[in-house]
Amino acid sequence: MKTKLTSLIILLLIVVSCNTDCTINKDISNIPMDVEVVRFDKAFAEATTEDLPQLKTAFPELFSSRIPDSIWVNKINDTLQNELESEVIKTFPDFIEETNDISTLFKHIKYHFPEFKKPTVITVTSDVDYRNKVIVADRLLLIALDNYLGTDHRFYVGIQEYLKDNFRKAQIVPNIAQEYANQLVPRPTSRTFLAQMVYYGKLLYLQDVFLPCTNPNEKIGYSKEDYQWALDNEEQIWRYFIEKELIYKTSNKLQERFINEGPFSKFYLQLDAESPSKLGQYIGWQIVKQYMDKHPVSLKKLLITDAETIFKTSKYKPKK
Repeated sequence: MKTKLTSLIILLLIVVSCNTDCTINKDISNIPMDVEVVRFDKAFAEATTEDLPQLKTAFPELFSSRIPDSIWVNKINDTLQNELESEVIKTFPDFIEETNDISTLFKHIKYHFPEFKKPTVITVTSDVDYRNKVIVADRLLLIALDNYLGTDHRFYVGIQEYLKDNFRKAQIVPNIAQEYANQLVPRPTSRTFLAQMVYYGKLLYLQDVFLPCTNPNEKIGYSKEDYQWALDNEEQIWRYFIEKELIYKTSNKLQERFINEGPFSKFYLQLDAESPSKLGQYIGWQIVKQYMDKHPVSLKKLLITDAETIFKTSKYKPKK
């Protein structure tokens, strides 16, 4: 009982510290950013087959000439599709809170990267294509709302638990931030495990900058418990990487074991089932944060600095 109470207190402290540390630069808050979200998902849900020409005219970017109208007609009349659309509208009757959060995100991106241009934001459904929850293309941002109906939604039966854990409203804005970070961080030229860790560390650090009021577990897609596990075991994780001499190895298996999303990380130890996946990303995040604490360079400088330099000059030491 005492252990459970201690864990609960720690989790509460994480949440409180994240919220109390949240400060938004006045220059950022004053950036004009009027975001309007176009609810294509609603428009399509309310459409009849006779409305299809008007939809195609209103949303030309969403209708490919390679897809015949018969596909769209079938989709409009499909009962399962209609049920999915109904569930989306029930979960997102409006999009006010999310729109405000997206506006704040865009302000942060604009402040740090003045060349950023506000995109047209459109909500859609995607037949639960969870590999493409958010798509950023040119001046377009597509958000597939059927991927955010809640972890236990009946439409997700049969999908692996570790994937469903992030099918939540709270993941929408972090997913958007991640997609914009993907466009800004150059892919590593080195194939080492270190290069992969630091690459993802840069992506997560950008989320820290873009989303200062978002809890850290949401940025990496962890539950609060998984994030606490990573915090508690950071020293042991790092010791394992060092003792097994993994840092400079180039095996693709390391990506699968410690970088990719999955049910857990693969140390090949009894603790595997307790661990969250992506612990290589987590460690890379800590390395980048310690580097920036010691060498507060510009974000653009950080993004082009190689992993080896970041690692060595960070003098990274895991939290004990």
